[in-house]
Amino acid sequence: MSDTSTATIQLNTRGLRCPEPVMMLHQAIRKSKSGDIVEVFATDNSTSWDIPKFCMHLGHELLLQEECLDEQGNKEFHYLVKKG
Repeated sequence: MSDTSTATIQLNTRGLRCPEPVMMLHQAIRKSKSGDIVEVFATDNSTSWDIPKFCMHLGHELLLQEECLDEQGNKEFHYLVKKG
């Protein structure tokens, strides 16, 4: 379902709590060019609403938002964000 080959930047925010995942995404977006894609892996439930709101308010496109299980069966979240 996901296409990681299109990601320009990958962020592993697993284990981090709000607001760190969104702050790291914000930094990555600021350093990237328009059209670049940032891939985010997270374990914090709050990213499921924080990242979509971040994209909506700042004009970035949320290409993918999915919830999946890691190798140990723990819930994690996966996002692809395209810089607007």
